[in-house]
Amino acid sequence: MTLSLVLSFTALVLLVAMSLLWSRWPAWLKGLLLVSVTCFYFYADDVVHRMWGWPSPDAMPERFVLLAAVIDEPTSKRAGGLYVWVNAIEDGKPAAQPRAYRLPYSKDLHSLLNDGMKKVREGVTQLGTVEPKARKEGLAWLRPGNDETAIKLRDMPVPQLPEK
Repeated sequence: MTLSLVLSFTALVLLVAMSLLWSRWPAWLKGLLLVSVTCFYFYADDVVHRMWGWPSPDAMPERFVLLAAVIDEPTSKRAGGLYVWVNAIEDGKPAAQPRAYRLPYSKDLHSLLNDGMKKVREGVTQLGTVEPKARKEGLAWLRPGNDETAIKLRDMPVPQLPEK
């Protein structure tokens, strides 16, 4: 599959280069072709990253079951990040397929996920919720890394069986 994608993009670039260099098309049409192929490249790159299992840039679901977490602590060279694999809860039931998400690194969230993963390894399912934080004052909301959500984990309630 990877080879076919590379060959497709190579063929597309070759056709565009030939069209731009040797065709007698008007300049505005060549410019439109160049802009549309550039936009298509970024769209296709996003689609390929989602297809290959990269963490989703989308917002996390409001309710989810924590399946796994990987902590990438920040260093002097990297910002770090928290990678979580969750199963969204839709209409009171887990979604058909789990999804990976990347969250910005914070010590509080790091310790929360560590505690949650310890419980998951012990067999205690963790139910997570995403709640909006209080609005920041002034222009602080413009700074990158100021996420406006808080993640909370708790033990999944044990299902109660009806009496006989």
